[in-house]
Amino acid sequence: MKPTTVHYGSHRAQVAEVWRPSAPGDRPVLVLLHGGFWRQVYTKRLMHGLARAVADLGWVAFNVEYRRVGPLGSGGWPGTFDDVSAAVDAIGTLEGVDQARVVTCGHSAGGHLALWAASARVTGPEVDHPVRPCAAISLAGVVDLVGAARQGLGGGAVEALMGGAPGTHPDRYALGSPAALLPLGVRQILVHGEADRTVPASLSRDYVSRATALGDDARYVPLAGASHMDMISAHGPAFDTVASVLREISPRGP
Repeated sequence: MKPTTVHYGSHRAQVAEVWRPSAPGDRPVLVLLHGGFWRQVYTKRLMHGLARAVADLGWVAFNVEYRRVGPLGSGGWPGTFDDVSAAVDAIGTLEGVDQARVVTCGHSAGGHLALWAASARVTGPEVDHPVRPCAAISLAGVVDLVGAARQGLGGGAVEALMGGAPGTHPDRYALGSPAALLPLGVRQILVHGEADRTVPASLSRDYVSRATALGDDARYVPLAGASHMDMISAHGPAFDTVASVLREISPRGP
């Protein structure tokens, strides 16, 4: 199985891989967003195993690269966010996809982006996006930027992404942190390993508690003994949860 490449912008990082299943017809789409604390050194290759496994389930895997933080990355606020939004909208140009069944799924920093991409996606003047995800899956996501910054996760990774601390740019955090955007109005599933030493599971647990209190359809799935990187294995309990969610959303799939 070999993916094709879609360019959704002119920057070298504004690309996505399209992994297609063998099943014919308009297939649902899972948007994959990799982690790595939004840093330039980490790439979409982290999600190749999941992309293959998702295509085997009959879904189109749309594996997104985006501008990241680093000397040549030109990412951060608002570029990283705008890239993810543009990538999701680019699904509308693809043939053989069902735009009514688009789900975002991200790991770690990508979990943050997956939930953010299911929101109104505002970084400036509001626009009408042609593609709206129907659900979002976060795998050990950094879903609360303010909480993550206060805990110093990633050695200042959140501040590097947002261009400063929450107290310096409260407007950016209000628009860029999924926890601040609740309720999102779409289904959300947050999967987190209880043995995670990189991103604490309490971020996902507390997020879901707030989301459900505000009326969102949100579920927290704790995985006993699972580590941070276990979340992107194409086998095991984390992927079993992802597969179960996809089958619920697309019962017509193989």
